[in-house]
Amino acid sequence: MSVALGKFGAWFSPQFDDQARVAYAAEAERLGYTTVWLGFGAKAVGELDLVEAVLASTERVTVATAIINMWTNDAETVARSYHRLEGTYPGRLLLGVGVGHPESIQTYQKPHAKMVEYLDLLDAAGVPKDARVLAALGPRSLALAAERALGAHPYLVVPEHTRRAREALGPDRVLAPEHKVVVDSDPERARAVGRAFVENPYLGLTNYVSNLHRLGFGEDDTRPPGSDRLVDALALHGEPGVIAAGLTEHLDAGADHVGIQVLTPEASNPMSGYRALAEVLL
Repeated sequence: MSVALGKFGAWFSPQFDDQARVAYAAEAERLGYTTVWLGFGAKAVGELDLVEAVLASTERVTVATAIINMWTNDAETVARSYHRLEGTYPGRLLLGVGVGHPESIQTYQKPHAKMVEYLDLLDAAGVPKDARVLAALGPRSLALAAERALGAHPYLVVPEHTRRAREALGPDRVLAPEHKVVVDSDPERARAVGRAFVENPYLGLTNYVSNLHRLGFGEDDTRPPGSDRLVDALALHGEPGVIAAGLTEHLDAGADHVGIQVLTPEASNPMSGYRALAEVLL
């Protein structure tokens, strides 16, 4: 049986320390979010201690990794940790895995082959296909997600990508994009928060920029610091109801679930944004 994600989850960046994310996750569950996404970037995640702490501090919420980097985390350790946590917290852990981006990994080469090899190792270690999602943006990785995982967890995308990803995945795979929001009705202030997060590092990473070009954004949009059009699309802002409508466009385009990443000035506590969105989404 695959894990249950619900329609909306809370996505917590690694810019927050582990203790803070454990507390945020517990509150997110109380607010009614059905999934908590834990961002890891390229870092080594060890024995999934943070995941275990979040599972222990919550009762029902699904805990998903976003993502475990295949270059910096060996599949055998990840599989062993998965089985340990699944045995204690059955049906609540979803492994998000992927290759990240070449700028952060010196050994990055032949990413598709790396994904296939890693998934083979997870298979051999008994990690079920429906217990993992693949970080996928382009056609080849989406096809692999459809074949070898529960589905895909695309990052830094817009509803048009969701529409295309649903076509690539087919009707039976889970599609769970991430989307950033700034809960602030002042457009200039909100755009400044969104731009700071989007520009560095994402507008310097080739896989994300290439994907944005596939979606119709031009060189003028993706040249740092990013056009207003791009920033507004990637980091929705406004009153909670306006943001909720934008997030719901992903569901209308074929997503099963949306992981919401609330952005705040200087990485301050994001929970007021999650509270405001919970009132209109959950």
